[in-house]
Amino acid sequence: MGIVEEAHNVRIVGKGNQTVILAHGFGTDQSVWKHLVPHLVDDYRVILYDNMGAGTTNPEYFDFERYYTIDGFVYDLLAILQELQVQSCTFVGHSLSAMVGLLASISHPHLFTKLILVSASPRFLNDSEYFGGFQQEDLTQFYDGIRSNYKAWCSGFAPLVIGGDMDSVAVQEFSRTLFNMRPDIALSLAQTIFQFDMRPILGRVTVPCHIIQSTKDLAAPVVVAEYLQQNLGGKTIVEVMPTEGHLPQLSAPDVVIPVLLNHIRHDLAETK
Repeated sequence: MGIVEEAHNVRIVGKGNQTVILAHGFGTDQSVWKHLVPHLVDDYRVILYDNMGAGTTNPEYFDFERYYTIDGFVYDLLAILQELQVQSCTFVGHSLSAMVGLLASISHPHLFTKLILVSASPRFLNDSEYFGGFQQEDLTQFYDGIRSNYKAWCSGFAPLVIGGDMDSVAVQEFSRTLFNMRPDIALSLAQTIFQFDMRPILGRVTVPCHIIQSTKDLAAPVVVAEYLQQNLGGKTIVEVMPTEGHLPQLSAPDVVIPVLLNHIRHDLAETK
């Protein structure tokens, strides 16, 4: 196993001629795809990895300067694809990783047959002509909460993002992976993610994009999915699911897994 594979806990499962990459978002790790993977392994070569900063990665490898912008994650993804000699893939990216996939596809479009964007947002902050879901005061409170009492912040943030009470399995699972992160790394990544603005690059994306969205998502409202569809440079399709929360693949797998499988198996023109 190479250095990149080891650092990102790269796991390859399944068999097939086509490769599917599963990439997670903030506060989770590759386990967020646990309900989807068993449905893919008979037909696809599936590659999973952990983003640097996830609780499952070595915090000593986390370079605060490298991950001050989202570009650090893009370089990581491209390094993984190069080390594993991936010639083309279907990329499934959740939240942060949806934007990582978009950016990587601009510089290396030949590596991606399509991008499946789950709970994606190019900008979380509202401005005068754009609704991203958050005001700056909301984010400042988030950052203050992480600094003052990380465990308490995790306990409050998890049900807010999942859209359930603390007793739900999905909330407990997200709380666990969130709390596994080192607090200073979590703060740095939260600031990187919640303050980024990917809107200017959307028109440069030419790879087909399948946008998968919950009906109710505090972090990525439906209007954001519509904004993506209107502004991405290539062909797009949006599917809004009757689910709640930002991690529907964890909180409502019975609904989400068939939707994801449909978009993985069918190209944009033939998606059912």
